[in-house]
Amino acid sequence: MARPRRLAPLVFTMAVAVAAAITASGAKAAEAAASPVVVELFTSQGCYSCPPAEAYLGKLAGRADVVALEFHVDYWDDLVYGSAGKWKDPFSSPQFTQRQRSYNAQIRKTGGVYTPQMVIGGNRETVGSHENKVEKAISQLTRTAPLTVEVRESGAAQLTVQIDGTGPAPASVWLVRFHRTIETRVRSGENKGKTLTSHNIVTGVQKIADWTGGPLSLEAASPAAGSGQGCAVLVQQAPGTPILGASYCPGARSS
Repeated sequence: MARPRRLAPLVFTMAVAVAAAITASGAKAAEAAASPVVVELFTSQGCYSCPPAEAYLGKLAGRADVVALEFHVDYWDDLVYGSAGKWKDPFSSPQFTQRQRSYNAQIRKTGGVYTPQMVIGGNRETVGSHENKVEKAISQLTRTAPLTVEVRESGAAQLTVQIDGTGPAPASVWLVRFHRTIETRVRSGENKGKTLTSHNIVTGVQKIADWTGGPLSLEAASPAAGSGQGCAVLVQQAPGTPILGASYCPGARSS
């Protein structure tokens, strides 16, 4: 009489292997679908308390779960610091000051501004050097963005942007250009005599499309190759509102 074959251990092993493969596949899909959290630092080279926040942003700039951007405001440019005088930040812009005011009007319900300030996800803020609070906000916002944004190279100095998901519409698609790393010798003002290292210093924010809901594919010009510049794409209803999705352009994230 033939003995029955012992298939149970084999079936169990195969089931475990399949389950593990499905779990790993699901985890990779979830990771791929996750949109990084946008962290915006509002700062100035004329601000004595800002360098620690800028150093921290430099660390965030290398993380895969964060899009880190540094906006230099202009209201420090005319402040005189005793005999050290005043320092005009070469990267400051009234446009970036207005962006900060828009965030504060929505989040803090005030037109007042301060540096260093970090805005996380477009809807939370804290002092830029308070790393624990920033990390807490990042962890709370991870995987909560309603849209996924993919940016890939599609030719010489050309990018293709793909947006998927559902969220509050309409919104705008913004191309943010930045210098990846720059050192500046400050010769006057509160930071006189210091050499400051800045990361992902924003030089321009340009609206490149309207998003009305549903999938969207579009083309955009990329920064010049080898120029030390990078870019990111944000989807946002208006300055001062939550970020709906974001991504660095290829090669823009610090290693």
